[in-house]
Amino acid sequence: MIERFFHEDSSTHTYLIIRGNECIIIDPVLDDIDQYSNFITKKSLNLAFALDTHIHADHITALGELRERHGCITIMGEQSMAACVSQSIHDGEVIKFADLEIKTLFTPGHTDDSYCYYMEMDNTKYLFTGDTLLINGCGRTDFQNGSSSELYNSLYSILKELDPETIIFPAHDYNGKLQSTLGDEYKNNPRLNFSSQEEFIKFMDNLNLPDPKLMDVAVAANKNCGIS
Repeated sequence: MIERFFHEDSSTHTYLIIRGNECIIIDPVLDDIDQYSNFITKKSLNLAFALDTHIHADHITALGELRERHGCITIMGEQSMAACVSQSIHDGEVIKFADLEIKTLFTPGHTDDSYCYYMEMDNTKYLFTGDTLLINGCGRTDFQNGSSSELYNSLYSILKELDPETIIFPAHDYNGKLQSTLGDEYKNNPRLNFSSQEEFIKFMDNLNLPDPKLMDVAVAANKNCGIS
């Protein structure tokens, strides 16, 4: 079972994966900590892991507070250099949870520490894409050591090797779209249909988007797992 929470101010999706009485949470937002904790407690669940897909710039993570409240193992990619986490993961590492295995995929580009998390559950394949791949879009590349060329490789090579029937759950949505499949994205997502890497880079490097409102505060806080 996958439970979804939505943080409206940052348009962030947080996912709680439940297996028996065990659960893990992906990309939790500090503002919504009570909502997560109340749900976990009400359902008598044990929170085993709290994962971030990368150092977020638009909200403060709840990793540290969840560890304080529930004793869970906190996880980020080793490239984040976040000394606060319980465990730093690398590309291809497997996180074992209940009877499931979650494979970590290093997918830099949006940031230099971005990961996706892949799992199979009840004969269905899932990919939690963070900001690497969005529904009908992809993450920006103009801060936190982002790289359009690396994102191109992540999107056009690494993720393209996965089963097109894989259901994707991104960290953000700005248009009311809750889920998609890799196959649908490679067919319909304009960011995945450039004819060359050069065209993709030119497009991404000229988006001229405003900085996230919380960037100066959030990045520093998230390197400390959201604990001030």
